[in-house]
Amino acid sequence: MTEQALRETMVMLGASLFERGYATGGAGNLSAKLPDGTLLATPTGSCLGRLDPARLSTVSMSGEHLGGDRPSKEVAFHLAIYHNNPDCQAVVHLHCTHLTALSCLEGLDPANVIRPFTPYYVMRVGQLPLIPYYKPGDACIAEELGRRAPEGKAFLLANHGPVVTGKDLVDAVNNMEELEETARLALLLHGQRIRYLSEPEITELRSLKP
Repeated sequence: MTEQALRETMVMLGASLFERGYATGGAGNLSAKLPDGTLLATPTGSCLGRLDPARLSTVSMSGEHLGGDRPSKEVAFHLAIYHNNPDCQAVVHLHCTHLTALSCLEGLDPANVIRPFTPYYVMRVGQLPLIPYYKPGDACIAEELGRRAPEGKAFLLANHGPVVTGKDLVDAVNNMEELEETARLALLLHGQRIRYLSEPEITELRSLKP
């Protein structure tokens, strides 16, 4: 995908997420690798529903601001993921309602916040490790995500929200949407007798493409 096409895709996906309630105000950020190996990212404080393709930030893999508006401070943890997971080509971080609500609960399994009960959660995301709480912008978030990046496609920042990766920006957004829907169902089913997927069923699903 050309740089201009990626800029237009980022604006389109940002608007779609905003219009459907996945993002509000200036919360959340997107990034994706450009053909030259640098990053295209949403600027600091920008509303995903009102992005300007010409003002999107470009950032080197060392974190240098190369062009466009100043990037979000959270681009640091995007970079940590890219450096430690070569399969990652895009990162989406949102404060979407159900995943953020889930991130605020006590007693979560830090290895996998959502025990699998739907096939597409397994096929698209696999598991959802919990990252301990740090204030937004804290360097420890980047350190934790960099360390955990090879383990999977999605992470939940405690009392904050999800961070999801993909093979491209469309894939990362699709993964995020599947994860948010799974969180919605998990909260809806809270207190009910859930028929969880068995280990053999999970193993079978991991070999399938979504």
